[in-house]
Order: sequence, then structure tokens, then C-alpha cells
Amino acid sequence: MPVVRVDAYRTSAFGAITGSFTAVGAPLSHNWRAWRITNNTDGDLIVSLDGVTNNLFVPANSFVLYDLTANTDDDGSSALVMAIGSQFYVKSSTVPTSGAIYIEGIYMQGQ
Repeated sequence: MPVVRVDAYRTSAFGAITGSFTAVGAPLSHNWRAWRITNNTDGDLIVSLDGVTNNLFVPANSFVLYDLTANTDDDGSSALVMAIGSQFYVKSSTVPTSGAIYIEGIYMQGQ
């Protein structure tokens, strides 16, 4: 029976978030099946998965949730994952003056 595990979250405080991409925590050491980005800063943020491309916009004081295993085949063979080694980066769209960004992930034991 598959067992759910919750990885350590990645975070960056508002003072570390600039107009250039900076890494948020360490690269993934597990295949995440679901993840959430919480932006509790007072600034709009942009998240990148390569440190160059603007991938995700996260408005101030909001969150986004990604369930990569939704609507998969019954045997899970079509399930997507955020792969081991993936790294999140963040930069400001509007400069935050308080708060932090948090990135949390869920994975299956053994992955």
C-alpha cells in the first residue's frame, strides 16, 4: 500500500526576494505528486523552474495548489510528478516588504 510523506518545505523571506531569480531552498530529493506555493508577502511574486523563465505568477497574500496526480489512469501509469532535482526560484513582480514564500510538497514513500 502506498504511503504519503510530506517533504520539508522550502522558504525565502521577503528580504531575500529581489528583482532577480534566487533559489528557494534545496532541489527536490523526492518526486512530488502534489505541491503548494504560499505567498504570504505583500508583493506579487514570480516563480521559475529554471531560474530564467517566468513560469508561475503568485499574487500577494495568496496560494496556488498543483495536484499532479489528478485524473490519472487507475494504475497510476499516467501520473505526473515534479522530478527529483527540480529547483524552485523566485523573484518579485512588486517588491515585498513583509512575509515569506513557502513551497510544500507531498510524495509517495520510496520515491
